[in-house]
Amino acid sequence: MTVVVADTGDLEAIRKFKPRDATTNPSLILAAAQIPAYQNLIDEALLSSRRELGPNASIQEVVAEALDEICVVFGKEILKIIPGRVSTEVDARLSFDTEATIQKARKLIAKYNSAGINNERVLIKIASTWEGIKAAETLEKEGIHCNLTLLFNFYQAVACAESGVTLISPFVGRILDWYKSATGKDSYSGVEDPGVISVTKIFNYFKSNGYKTEVMGASFRNIDEITELAGCDLLTISPKLLQQLNDTSKYLPKKLDKQNPTVVDENIDLDKDSFELMMAGDRMASEKLAEGIKGFSDAINQLENQLMQRNKIIEGGIPALTK
Repeated sequence: MTVVVADTGDLEAIRKFKPRDATTNPSLILAAAQIPAYQNLIDEALLSSRRELGPNASIQEVVAEALDEICVVFGKEILKIIPGRVSTEVDARLSFDTEATIQKARKLIAKYNSAGINNERVLIKIASTWEGIKAAETLEKEGIHCNLTLLFNFYQAVACAESGVTLISPFVGRILDWYKSATGKDSYSGVEDPGVISVTKIFNYFKSNGYKTEVMGASFRNIDEITELAGCDLLTISPKLLQQLNDTSKYLPKKLDKQNPTVVDENIDLDKDSFELMMAGDRMASEKLAEGIKGFSDAINQLENQLMQRNKIIEGGIPALTK
């Protein structure tokens, strides 16, 4: 009915739930990096970066390189466990720079390729800004598959599909968060959930108009949101909610059907100006996109600081590498 994807950087959780695919983001990598059992992966990323850059590189240069390396290190470990794909995110601080996003994506996929992992097993995650979507369009033409994240409205989704991206990740729970805050309403039933309604429309539009882009609902707050989207191409779910689903036994009806979608007949023609106008007119989407980019950027900054401190410790014991 739906492919289950684990939304975590915790390797033990992935081993437990045995998903086909897994997704990571800067916040999840930062959380995983706090787990003592994974300290060896942090050290591996730092030492690998030092070896690549050489003894004359500054600590700042090593840490900058290690930020990319650590995402790939975790990705490689995840791919040892799962049969499918891992999503690895481009630095969110590049979200409004098309060319820098392209270069970073090429660098990440090259790191995977050098480890013997082909492009079919990796999705490069990019924020769904206009600049990010255009970067993904170029990357897809090069055979680098993309997962467009921080997606909050229909127009972002259409722009992604028109650009030929492999997969989108509409954020169900964060849409709900905004509406609860804006309306003061404490709860929504699954069928009334604004995030569920948004993803349902996107899914039906894609399927009724022949788009190849996969829809992967993300950022869930409860299992009602998940069950209302049963039949969606993929759903990426946190370990906490995977456990709740695992503990639940009841009939699960299929709510979305790609073979028989509800027809969404809209003629959407987007260029940069119309896209920006649509986003400006959608306060929820523009606010949540900005908030999401800031949150992921803050997580990268925190991870950078953690790597800086750890690098001082491990290189302090290796005089030839200290600079």
